[in-house]
Amino acid sequence: MSSDQLAFLEKMKKLAEENEEFKQELEDLDEIIAQNIITDVNYKFWIKFGGGKFEYGEGEIENPSFTMSCTAAIMTGMGTGEVDGTSAYMSGDLTIEGDLQGAMAYGEITGIARDILEEE
Repeated sequence: MSSDQLAFLEKMKKLAEENEEFKQELEDLDEIIAQNIITDVNYKFWIKFGGGKFEYGEGEIENPSFTMSCTAAIMTGMGTGEVDGTSAYMSGDLTIEGDLQGAMAYGEITGIARDILEEE
């Protein structure tokens, strides 16, 4: 994971603990587990969010809601908002196996976090 991605996940975790708006968004979601695979560097990490929580870690996690695979550039671009996840999926730059609605919720919660962070 790049230092930028790690820093963004750490900021999301902090928002989940301290920001009331973000906490509420997480409360409204059932738990979703995202397995992420960065294909060009063979790196795996997971994110678990919903039910008021946000956690992440390296490696594989059992029973993910969905698995998302793409290159580091696509993953970083989606994190910064420079790459639209839906467009990346439609063009084949992003593959998703499992719960597509969960993957869409992941994109939405990432966008909400990015918007809150830009306001701060």
